[in-house]
Amino acid sequence: MEKRRVIDDYEPGPVPPQKPLDRFGFIKQDASSTPEGLAKSRLIVEYEREAIRVRKWRKMIGVGGNDWKHYARRKPHVVKRRIRKGIPDCLRGLVWQLISGSRDLLLLNPGVYEQLVIYETSASELDIIRDISRTFPSHVFFQQRHGPGQRSLYNVLKAYSVFDRDVGYVQGMGFLAGLLLLYMSEEDAFWLLVALLKGAIHAPMEGLYQVGLPLVQQYLFQFEQLVREHLPKLGAHFSHEMINPSMYASQWFITVFSYSLPFPLALRIWDVFLYEGVKIVFKVGLALLKYCHNDL
Repeated sequence: MEKRRVIDDYEPGPVPPQKPLDRFGFIKQDASSTPEGLAKSRLIVEYEREAIRVRKWRKMIGVGGNDWKHYARRKPHVVKRRIRKGIPDCLRGLVWQLISGSRDLLLLNPGVYEQLVIYETSASELDIIRDISRTFPSHVFFQQRHGPGQRSLYNVLKAYSVFDRDVGYVQGMGFLAGLLLLYMSEEDAFWLLVALLKGAIHAPMEGLYQVGLPLVQQYLFQFEQLVREHLPKLGAHFSHEMINPSMYASQWFITVFSYSLPFPLALRIWDVFLYEGVKIVFKVGLALLKYCHNDL
């Protein structure tokens, strides 16, 4: 009992001093050099464009997502095209739940998340607490020590470590849960994590986090073959220099780029990944290598 309550035994730390934030809640690293007038006009155009896209998406998914399945069956090509263009940020949390199958899991398991958080204990609790401050440390939601963001992240990771004791908790899972918590409630984030790792719609990801990381090894082997096939000159160069994907690509698969790429780009990748599956991680990885081909 004492161990389970360890994170609640501390008062929240002081609120970090307010600094300029970007639209996603991350601390801005440097001020924009764009002229003020140009920035304002560009923002107006982007706002108008976004408003049009939001109206299309609202019509497509219906109130609370009730029309989603019907529309997706009737016009899968439209859905795929619009997702690849990017899901409107204000609807991202709901749409992620719809395309991942997590909304159905939530409705089929009422009260389960609360049971896992409040009444169960996990052998991974101290490991989770140790790693929490390392998850998106520059985001305002997770900055306060033992604040609301860190508590929510702890609850989701602890609940999953109890739900699936074969997986428990692995450090990279914090970035998945953290990303989800920026767009949905604890319970919704938990069931989306379950949908991903257990394979509600696409291939299960739990092998990325099991002992020995078997799925990581498989994906890295496959990725190396794809590099040799699609980028033969670079593949030969990597072989000559004894560089293998485990040196640079492990985090791509374990965190689905949420750790290693700028946040807006990571969101766009997650939009497509949740709808189309892990093949998107391979495609983006190859695109990154192709983009940097000459430098590499």
